[in-house]
Amino acid sequence: MDTLNKILGDAVAMAREAGEAQMRLYRSGHLDIVEKQNAFDVVTAADKASERIVVDAINRLYPGHSILSEESGLHEGDSEWQWVIDPLDGTTNYSNGLPLFNVSIGVKHNGETVVGVVYAPALGEMFTAVKGGGALLGGTPIKCGSKTLLEQAVVSTGFPYDKAVNPDNNIAAASRVIPVVRGLRRLGSAALDICYVAAGFLDGYWEMSLNEWDVCAALLIASEAGAQWTDFRHDRNRSILVAAPGIYDELLGLVEAG
Repeated sequence: MDTLNKILGDAVAMAREAGEAQMRLYRSGHLDIVEKQNAFDVVTAADKASERIVVDAINRLYPGHSILSEESGLHEGDSEWQWVIDPLDGTTNYSNGLPLFNVSIGVKHNGETVVGVVYAPALGEMFTAVKGGGALLGGTPIKCGSKTLLEQAVVSTGFPYDKAVNPDNNIAAASRVIPVVRGLRRLGSAALDICYVAAGFLDGYWEMSLNEWDVCAALLIASEAGAQWTDFRHDRNRSILVAAPGIYDELLGLVEAG
């Protein structure tokens, strides 16, 4: 546990430094926005600056550990330890001046996620977890919600980048869910969606065609907060549903129906 707590402290420091770099460019008009896959998928100067900060720190403090990062892919290293990072999750929000974005850092040991950090600098929210140690928001323990009725639930979702050309785009599932929940939200940051389920701010969330760096850290935080989650499909990369136990089965049934 001492090793994991040391890694957690270092990951928190990396996330804070990357978040500071993001805030220096936030709403500045100097983001150098570039499209990746299509017009819906973009990268900014802040993504790249954040990645350099985190990757350089990992290489300095943990030389030999492997790294999987959204912007630069896989950096091979020690197969026992892997850092999974999304240096700026919620880039579309960030590039539009919306505050729902974060730095996400997960650490795996022999394939199991054991440390998770999700930091939203514009909101001042730091979510953390160590395997077996519970989940925290700003150092205070958090637990997922206790609702048991979908009609009282507020849930969130997201849509894949190929939504304009692929009819398998989550619209049908969202249409099934909307009439039976109190509210449906679209926050635009998978890691924050999942952490908000962990904290009880949301009661459930699902999205398909995500990547490992989107969810690695946040899913540990959700698990440690008592939420349930599953990969509800295996043909669209990481397709994740996470929810409070009391609504999990019913929400999953709606998402999987049809």
